[in-house]
Amino acid sequence: MMQLKDRFNKNVYEIAVSLIRQFDEQVSDIPDMLKLTLGEPDFNTPEHVKVAGEKAIADNFSHYSGMAGLPEVRAAASQFIEKKYGVHYDPASEVLVTIGATEAISASLLAILEPGDVVLLPAPTYPGYEPLIRLAGGIPVYLDTRETDFLLTGEQIDAAMEKYGEQVKALIMTSPSNPTGVAYTQSEVEALAETIKKYPIFLISDEIYSELSYENTHVSFAKYLREQTILLNGLSKSHAMTGWRIGFIFAPQAITAQLIKVHQYLVTAASTISQKAAVEALTNGIDDGVIMREEYRKRRDYLYQEMTALGFKVARPAGAFYLFAKIPAGANQDSMAFCLDLAKKNKLALIPGVAFGAEGEGYIRLSYAASMEKLVEAMKRLRAYLGE
Repeated sequence: MMQLKDRFNKNVYEIAVSLIRQFDEQVSDIPDMLKLTLGEPDFNTPEHVKVAGEKAIADNFSHYSGMAGLPEVRAAASQFIEKKYGVHYDPASEVLVTIGATEAISASLLAILEPGDVVLLPAPTYPGYEPLIRLAGGIPVYLDTRETDFLLTGEQIDAAMEKYGEQVKALIMTSPSNPTGVAYTQSEVEALAETIKKYPIFLISDEIYSELSYENTHVSFAKYLREQTILLNGLSKSHAMTGWRIGFIFAPQAITAQLIKVHQYLVTAASTISQKAAVEALTNGIDDGVIMREEYRKRRDYLYQEMTALGFKVARPAGAFYLFAKIPAGANQDSMAFCLDLAKKNKLALIPGVAFGAEGEGYIRLSYAASMEKLVEAMKRLRAYLGE
């Protein structure tokens, strides 16, 4: 008799728990471990946003909202991105409230992918995309950006389209990026948009770190490629609201009309209490992310100086709160072995670059969503490990 363990969707066997989570759990039991592993803000949700959530509970906002989300949340989200990034979406028909950006990614991929469809991913990349692509029956194809300072080029897109043709259904872009911190400038976004619009593909633009852009004002791909773009964002990083689970999909009406079907059957609707808090975050807290961004910038500058002095080749982050660094020559270039040894000997946990794909091998990712005190201590431990 066939065992139940052999009767799962075959795509489930193709995925595994993220190496980021695996590594984090592997080292968590080591006493006095200093972890710079997960991408979660070390700030608390702003007080006025928490008060709005508390009021929603007291006022018994404990019932379903509509599938797309409360009208006032969609209106606030639409106004937020128009004011911040100059892109407009009709809140009634072009905005969906999701359970975090992760559900937004899931709903988008399930809606557009059929078995055998190719999704292009600039690499190294966030490891949460590939499993969702595979669960939907798609095929991830990685475009190596190591030789172009982690920036995707139009030539790479053209080459991939020539190779895979109509099999390509979508391209996923993340700006600012996890893990590299790269943020595309206006000219770079415009150039890529000109290339992408030549092809009948979706652009899934994950802009969850948009409020944490240091050097320039964030530029949304939707501004130059609206008709093909599924724009994803949320409040987890900008307002330190990871646990509230509020994300957004912005897309032309013809696209959202299909996405909402998948969204409904996945989750029905986002938490009503969280949505009420989101209205406060998006309106009265429209600039809450600025204080956090400036603190992250100080941390970025400190770590960049320290890491380069230790011999790491670092892509200087222009956004997000990660530093992606090439392991110095002479040290173990196997990123998993390097990070495990560092954790065991000096009680410092960084994420091995291989967690972000084969293109990340030989690198490490450090999250500076931690206090300056912890970062100074982390550099002491890293310096001691390298014998500096």
